[in-house]
Amino acid sequence: MTSDDTTPPDDFPHGVGNPARRALHAAGYTALDQLPAVSEAELKRLHGMGPKAVGVLRAALEAKGLSFAAE
Repeated sequence: MTSDDTTPPDDFPHGVGNPARRALHAAGYTALDQLPAVSEAELKRLHGMGPKAVGVLRAALEAKGLSFAAE
């Protein structure tokens, strides 16, 4: 188990910090495959979601041939 037991498990990539993970979970997202339904602008509005986390998520989606929803 991780040292931060307050963050639920998910499949978001390494590099997405705990504040961003908590923001994603609070918004109901627990899997990378859910994010193509969300625009980048929507993610950026989540408290705790910074530019680094958005970039890491974008790269992870692109690696799977996916992308954020259109604005």
